[in-house]
Amino acid sequence: MRLIVAAGGKWAKGPERELFALYAERLPWELSLLEARAKPGMTPAEETTLLFDLCKKAGAHRIVALDESGRTFSSPELAERIGAWRDGGDQHIGFIIGGHAGLDKAMLKQADAVLSFGRVTWPHLLMRTLLAEQLYRAWAILNRHPYHHG
Repeated sequence: MRLIVAAGGKWAKGPERELFALYAERLPWELSLLEARAKPGMTPAEETTLLFDLCKKAGAHRIVALDESGRTFSSPELAERIGAWRDGGDQHIGFIIGGHAGLDKAMLKQADAVLSFGRVTWPHLLMRTLLAEQLYRAWAILNRHPYHHG
């Protein structure tokens, strides 16, 4: 499996970056991060297009958008969805995280799934780390690893 995270904004040094790297190292699947820096005056639609394009150019077969308007999955449900895609031959899955302005709502229809991490608003840099942890947890669930005890 190859997982791609296309994210708006730019990493700063800090604990979020270190935690992302920790989960990326633990994860047996390949996890890569592609950053898209919005140019001044770029609209959310233009940034969202840029993120979709990054995933497609990286070879993503499926694209999951992270947005507060999306469906809230439990960790086992997310693992089941990823496992079904994997078992169906979709070995490259892209995840897009918008920058400070978020993703363009009209363009979310282009995603294969829209995932929410709850109704609260999370900082876009922290979402990278939360997603990396959930991807590692999905792997653990699918492989009956003791990391997930739910």
